[in-house]
Amino acid sequence: MITILYFGSLKLLQPSGSEQLEWAGGTTDDLLVQLRQRGPDWEEALRPGRVFKLAVNQQLLHGAAAVKAGDEVAILPPVTGG
Repeated sequence: MITILYFGSLKLLQPSGSEQLEWAGGTTDDLLVQLRQRGPDWEEALRPGRVFKLAVNQQLLHGAAAVKAGDEVAILPPVTGG
């Protein structure tokens, strides 16, 4: 089981802002593929080339990383405002 945290516009897809997900192991790329399979809204929000950052256990990533049971993954879209 992993915890996924959603921020900004991604909270429209997961209004609670977080979820617990059964996880057999893999990478952040594997996780994104799994989330995209939830439907067109997820596919668009998390499509390759879209700007967002990932963090695993509060460590900002600069590429794919391993995700193991018990980890916390945050998906951070760009921040806008004025």
